[in-house]
Amino acid sequence: MTSKMPKIHELSEALTNQIAAGEVIERPASVVKELVENSIDAGASRIRIDFMDAGLKQIVVQDNGTGIARDQIDLAFTRHATSKINNERDLFNVSTLGFRGEALASISAVAHVEMITAAADEIGTKAVFVGGNKKTEEDAAARKGTKITVKDLFLNTPARLKYLRSPRTEMMKIVDIVNRISLGYPQISFTLSNAGKVLLRTPGNGNLAQTVANVYGRHIAEKMIPFKNADSDFQVSGLMSRPELTRSTRNFISILLNGRYIRNFRLNTAIMEGYGSKLTARHYPVVVVAIKVDPLLVDVNVHPTKQEVRLSKEKELSRLITAAISDNLISHPEQSDAFANLKTNRQETLVDQLKFNLNQNVVNTTRQPTPEIHEKVTPTELTPKKAKTKYVDLSIPREDDRYVITTTWADNIAKQTQLTPFGKGKSDKEVISTGDETLATSLPELQYLGQTKTYIIAEDNGDLFLIDQLAARRRLTYEKIYQTLLEKKIVQQGLLTPLVLEFGNLDFLQIKSKIDEIKKIGIFLEDFGQDSFIMRSYPTWIHGDVEGSVRKILDSYLTFAHQTETTLFAKIAALQARKEITGHVDLSAGENVSLLADLRKSSDPYHDADGKVVLVRISQNDLRKMFKKDE
Repeated sequence: MTSKMPKIHELSEALTNQIAAGEVIERPASVVKELVENSIDAGASRIRIDFMDAGLKQIVVQDNGTGIARDQIDLAFTRHATSKINNERDLFNVSTLGFRGEALASISAVAHVEMITAAADEIGTKAVFVGGNKKTEEDAAARKGTKITVKDLFLNTPARLKYLRSPRTEMMKIVDIVNRISLGYPQISFTLSNAGKVLLRTPGNGNLAQTVANVYGRHIAEKMIPFKNADSDFQVSGLMSRPELTRSTRNFISILLNGRYIRNFRLNTAIMEGYGSKLTARHYPVVVVAIKVDPLLVDVNVHPTKQEVRLSKEKELSRLITAAISDNLISHPEQSDAFANLKTNRQETLVDQLKFNLNQNVVNTTRQPTPEIHEKVTPTELTPKKAKTKYVDLSIPREDDRYVITTTWADNIAKQTQLTPFGKGKSDKEVISTGDETLATSLPELQYLGQTKTYIIAEDNGDLFLIDQLAARRRLTYEKIYQTLLEKKIVQQGLLTPLVLEFGNLDFLQIKSKIDEIKKIGIFLEDFGQDSFIMRSYPTWIHGDVEGSVRKILDSYLTFAHQTETTLFAKIAALQARKEITGHVDLSAGENVSLLADLRKSSDPYHDADGKVVLVRISQNDLRKMFKKDE
């Protein structure tokens, strides 16, 4: 039995409108984007957005633009009716944000829409649309401009609701799109509120730095530097963060083409190439790039949401952006390159240390990654101190080098068999890998000899050891803080003057969602309004600059959002150790002896928390070769 092919028929207007809405209106944030862009095209200088229940219950966008004449309202809600293009030539010279004539028609197809609008010197009009059809139209008292209220989004397409994410995620999408639009139009004052609570307010004075401060917070804005570049086709300008200020995703990179927020992989890559090696892997800067270009070089008609565009001379623009950022970093050389902290160097160091201990690589050298820190600290130089300890005469040949295969080799193998995974006495909670465990237990009991300005000098059976005092102190500080965080036995110290910490709206919302997790490390934050927290005490494991430390720690919760608790604690401890131990200090002989003893007890005496080498060894044989004793 053969089945007949269904007859071809024309879809109803209501169904075609719902299909079109599926292309343009993906979520509540799409409604906000389309309505705000219409307000900008209408010449508004003030735009207010308010929403409830993540935008599903209600979205209100009000502006002071030109308004819509009464006889134009029906056309405004008709598909492919627009005032922004007239012919094919205009389609390739689009200078407005909207031009397809789909926004209001698509929104009204899936929600209740109420518009109150008034053009200059005209009586206002109120019109209500449901399911794409006009229900009422009447006179209304209104100032020049337009107010659109969208209620019960997706009321007639409930299947769309299952594709939405959590209310918090949808709210963050709305905040994100308004943030980016406001960065593209610093000359317009934006106010965004959720059920009456203000999430964003920009001054609208044309100052991009002030707009960035309102969007991302003053603390971030202070660490951003302006840049600009131009050629015969493009003008590039904006603000970029210093290399030490990074995020774990590209979400804080905003590319604005003639004011329009766009997504473009090649331009994102150009920004990262501008930073070069000053950023480590999987860390991204905070950048706002404003690009001005002749609309003839841009095709914005390649995607319904207009966030993806086609650019002529994209390669030339990429080079211009890369040059602008790299040249700017050269003129602000506060941050050194990141090559010194590459993971490959740390892993090679581990292998070298294992060879130094056993002279053969006989254990698993896989190493758990330790925290990476992206902050430059310049050590303070110290005055050399003479030591009174008697020196060993190293010119006398000694034949007891135990780091080659001798009778002690069997003892070394016996020690290994007691380690994980061979030994039975180790706790499953220990996080030291087999290789690290071997290193930690193989450090001999060093005899202190003296110190230079930077290094502690020690020996063991004729082998000479140089210990970087700064790295050793950081290792010990890291372990102390990390253990305190793990045990959660945190003592509080009250502040005479409570700290008020201001953040950008997105950062504020993310930190607020993690406030219970943050309490576990002893930082207690209270919502103080206007995207700020108040802190009345601090944990005693924080020393020195309390506000600076707390901001860095909170930034860790933003940057390392998906880390396990123990990994996050390790990163915080490493960060604080680096911030707290910033230079060499003048230690007495007794203090140096205690430091060496504590270092030997640590989980990894060979590296600080950043993976930098703590000590090096010059064997007795190496010393003999240096002094040509065997010739």
